[in-house]
Amino acid sequence: MIASPRDDVAEEPVGSGEKPSLLILSFSPIRRDARVLKQVELFARTYDVVTCGYEESPSDDVRHVQLPSEARVDNPYGRFVSLRQYRLAYWRLAGVRLAWQALRSRRFDVVIANDVQAVPLALRLRPSGGVLADLHEYWPRLHEENPAWMRWISPYYRWICRKYVSKAAATSTVSRGLATEYDREFGFHPALVTNAAPFAALEPSAVSKPIRLVHSGAGLRNRDLGLMVDAVGASAADVTLDLYLTPNHPDYLDELRAKAATTGKVRVCDPVPYADLVATLNEYDVGLFVLPPANFSYRHALPNKFFDFIQARLGVIVGPSPELEPYVRDHDIGMVTAEPDAASLTACIDALTEVDVARFKRNASSSARQLSAEESMGPWTEAVATLAAKAGHR
Repeated sequence: MIASPRDDVAEEPVGSGEKPSLLILSFSPIRRDARVLKQVELFARTYDVVTCGYEESPSDDVRHVQLPSEARVDNPYGRFVSLRQYRLAYWRLAGVRLAWQALRSRRFDVVIANDVQAVPLALRLRPSGGVLADLHEYWPRLHEENPAWMRWISPYYRWICRKYVSKAAATSTVSRGLATEYDREFGFHPALVTNAAPFAALEPSAVSKPIRLVHSGAGLRNRDLGLMVDAVGASAADVTLDLYLTPNHPDYLDELRAKAATTGKVRVCDPVPYADLVATLNEYDVGLFVLPPANFSYRHALPNKFFDFIQARLGVIVGPSPELEPYVRDHDIGMVTAEPDAASLTACIDALTEVDVARFKRNASSSARQLSAEESMGPWTEAVATLAAKAGHR
């Protein structure tokens, strides 16, 4: 039996004071979700913010509705999905039912719905100003490498986008490729809010010898992280690589550790808290991110880690991504591999010089303010202010 959500929100309507009321709804552990945390930090001082998601409150400055971790929304009822009864599949999800139970008596001026699963619920809450839908992925093609997923689950997410997300008062997403595809298929064009990291007042560290390479992120098997291990292992350059990985797939991390041990150059490290990550990365020289384009979202990924590398004042080596390559070229902060494979990454590493690394790090430092979260979040600020004004707050 799934427990009821923990709710420290008072029973009276939210936002009865001078500040507009804002619900930040995310079916994620918000305190560990970098993108949603930025929303909390951006709005907590000027809005009466309530958050709803998994795990404990993300901030002392907001009120929080905590959903039980077992109340998921990523497992729509198979029988209803197979019958294309998508409405029943959605509204019977445990996370949706419990969030509705906890929030239905509240009144909000604005709701930020994070990802498509939150949008139908946000619209049903009828915020007086409207809903901002922030889309972290392109959900209809999230697992397009899996034919069964595309056959059964993709139509469900297309239904949500068509029936609900298209009715949001405002939308945003993480990269231009995703925005273009939402526009092409569903007729709404999300504003671009990148996964940029907050500005960090750091200086580039001196170039190490050996040159220290680093990667941080999720330990997911389908990201082919072993590619980086193979590339460094095959390189003749004087380099090392540390991987800071979360244990999403523990058995895969064990495999990576065993592979890394054979190179003498690579270590798989425990993850560090996000608050400490940029300072930890600052001790390195070059951040690596080569992601084979297994699906549409991977092909158009513009991830947190890329911007973390910039705030840490690192150079970068990335794969041939339509999203990443313009940043790397325009700001001269690193190298782009010819192909998204180990051999191409090895070629870049072998060509890397200390002079190159020092230049990349200087350029990352000079670009850090421009490519910071503070400079990227304007569309959120403007959208929420517009919706709050519609609700009667100016």
